[in-house]
Amino acid sequence: MRRAGWTALLTPPVATAVLVLVALLDSGTATDEATARSLLAALEMAMPLAAGVGAASLVGRDPAVELQLTAPTSYRSTLLRRLVVTLGWAALLAVLVVGVLVMTGWWPPSRGIVSGQLIWLAPTLCLGGLGFLAAAAFRGPAAAGSLIAAVWIVQQVFPSAFQDQAWSRLLYLFATTRGAVSDEWTANRLTLVATALAFGVVGWLLLGRTERLLRGEAE
Repeated sequence: MRRAGWTALLTPPVATAVLVLVALLDSGTATDEATARSLLAALEMAMPLAAGVGAASLVGRDPAVELQLTAPTSYRSTLLRRLVVTLGWAALLAVLVVGVLVMTGWWPPSRGIVSGQLIWLAPTLCLGGLGFLAAAAFRGPAAAGSLIAAVWIVQQVFPSAFQDQAWSRLLYLFATTRGAVSDEWTANRLTLVATALAFGVVGWLLLGRTERLLRGEAE
């Protein structure tokens, strides 16, 4: 957990707390539906961004990669454990927020308790997987984190560009709170999960190339 770094551990609670606080402050003037949507945004928007940035920070911070590459446990297995800690910590916070929403009646009954977890789980895994892949490809947290932020911002600012085509709707991160074709919601969530797995596999393969890690360390 310590080697996962402060970025991975602090970003999820801070990002979530900010959006929840904003939603609660607006609850006095907003409708119940608007408040519920704002609270869901803390799950579908803040949590994935935090997890993605955290995952992007896992590669390129070790001071002596060449020593870790000689250890019995492979370096990419070490990084994978850090990724599990990062995503697991974000998942724990998301479950706590879900519990509060259910107990207070803000949880949307149309989604159900079990299937509704895909509201936060699918985009969190997707951006987390992309962050892991970007970190493996760029061998540093700055460029990888910038890519995650860029993807998040583009989908926030240009939602219609992703909702105009059937294939791009399947890759839209915010299908619950920013609107999408209701019949395609489950397909969208499952596509994001499958994409996350693909990102993770490619990132794992890239981390197996020792020369790339050593070249990144030298740079």
